[in-house]
Amino acid sequence: MNTQDTFKHKDLSFRTGPFNVRLNSKDQLLNQLLDQLYPHIPLLNTKNDTPLYHYQINIEHPNGLRRYLRPQVELIIDQIKPFEPYPKNHSLPLFEWGLNWVIAMTAHQYLMLHSAVLERNDIGCIFPAMPGSGKSTLCAALAYNGWRLLSDEFGIFDHSSKHLLPMPRAIGLKNESIPIIREYLPDAVMGPSFFKTRKGTVAHVAPPELSLNNQHIPVQPKLIVFPLFSPQQKCRLKTVSKSVAFTKLSNNSFNYKVSMQKGFHSLSHLIAECDTYTLEYHSFETAIDTLKDLFDEKSSQ
Repeated sequence: MNTQDTFKHKDLSFRTGPFNVRLNSKDQLLNQLLDQLYPHIPLLNTKNDTPLYHYQINIEHPNGLRRYLRPQVELIIDQIKPFEPYPKNHSLPLFEWGLNWVIAMTAHQYLMLHSAVLERNDIGCIFPAMPGSGKSTLCAALAYNGWRLLSDEFGIFDHSSKHLLPMPRAIGLKNESIPIIREYLPDAVMGPSFFKTRKGTVAHVAPPELSLNNQHIPVQPKLIVFPLFSPQQKCRLKTVSKSVAFTKLSNNSFNYKVSMQKGFHSLSHLIAECDTYTLEYHSFETAIDTLKDLFDEKSSQ
């Protein structure tokens, strides 16, 4: 793997978690932002060998008068255009969402959970949550306070090894969480805010260098924590029953039903092997202290 090149190249091959991706981008803004957010991502050395790509992604500018009157950018995955064109200055959200979308729709060799995954002291923790629960905001805070980021979006569970596979990518923040993280993590690399997207205002936090360097190291899941940001509630960690956790986790999976018997057995394994909790929090400090105590207790068992 080669980490010396940058995303300033129009045609780039890189590794993200268990997937090989080839990106051909003619959008200069996108290339600059990817270079800013992923300076340490492992690049594939195509000079010595020809890697097998899981996904071929092109970012292009549509032709026609609109190219000049209302500049746009479109995403093409394996010659398919899954989305309508986006405004030209929204090429980064389009690429990130597009890559997440195609992985969620096709990587059925794994159980794919809609969750953040972080590791501390060799303990993997799944943070499943519905949109608006504060999952990504908490994920960013933890990733820059001693936890290894495996993913903000995907809990990739391998049916055979029973491990979670890392895929550390930029952490997507929305709306009110953006200024909160900019203030809380002033030294973290963050991209610009994109206004009036289909998810409101969005911005991206770069994955820590250590997380990218260790993206080949899987982790054994031992905890499942369902987070919920609650500004009126003091930090409260509560045990949740296994049956409730099973239902909640299955509802936060991209492909549980598609995985059929494998998915059921893998989800049952996760619930059996992991301690399950809900975490209501209103400040990062109290949430981090509470989770540190939980991880320390688990590692001492």
